[in-house]
Amino acid sequence: MTHAPSARQQERIAFRRRQAIRSVLLAALSTAVVGTLLAVGITGSPGWPRVRQSFFDPDVARKFLPDILTGLWLNLQLLVFCAVLALALGLLIAVLRTMRGAVFFPVRALATGYTYTFRGLPLIIVIYLFAFGIPGLRLQGTPDVLVLGGAAIVITYGAYLAEVFRAGIESVHPSQVAAARSLGLGYRATMRHVVLPQAVRRVTPALLNDVVALQKDVGLISLAGPIDAIRAAQIGVAQSANFTPYIVAGVLFVLLALPLIAVTDWVTLRAARRQNAGT
Repeated sequence: MTHAPSARQQERIAFRRRQAIRSVLLAALSTAVVGTLLAVGITGSPGWPRVRQSFFDPDVARKFLPDILTGLWLNLQLLVFCAVLALALGLLIAVLRTMRGAVFFPVRALATGYTYTFRGLPLIIVIYLFAFGIPGLRLQGTPDVLVLGGAAIVITYGAYLAEVFRAGIESVHPSQVAAARSLGLGYRATMRHVVLPQAVRRVTPALLNDVVALQKDVGLISLAGPIDAIRAAQIGVAQSANFTPYIVAGVLFVLLALPLIAVTDWVTLRAARRQNAGT
């Protein structure tokens, strides 16, 4: 049997609804005012006609959009493979860094050195070292520059993700590990069934945020030579003497990032609500 809300409760609900509508209207109005002022200020500047011609030419955009979309497909494929491999590598390094015991000191030292080195090196330098340095050794079976550039991205982001995973692992209270060991679970079983599920759940928003950053940085693969969206835009700029292809590539990257950003915000909000439940 359901009970109808009281008159006082109905008044509170109506008041909250009015406040929500008022907030939405004020936000929309302020956004429209700010947007109008910015548009008037930019389009009314003396150099706007030249900037519009150089960066926002619709004819140039339509001409080079198919080539840039083809290159973006390469970026999307690279994003999927690099994200999966970087997450796996980061988790492995994090587990190695959290291993206890003096016998594992060399493993911890190597994992620590790896994270310190590749978190400090700029990704551009790592791509240059992999894409041009490794082929310079003239070894048999050397992969092409696309694979080498992707490996540079994976190794660099693996170091960042390793620290995120390590923070999640160390956030699990030691009493839970002790309880699992007291139940007869070994180290592997404890990590697999007790520690890692909680650690991954706690750091999921941070992991997704790094994946969003990775989505942008896969565009640096153009430095190694493959024709991705950035390289296609660069070719379009050289052919047209116009910067509009760069704007087209930038817009496409933003559109590609929007679903990831939305998922990241949703997961972050969901984690905050779970943490604040009952408070």
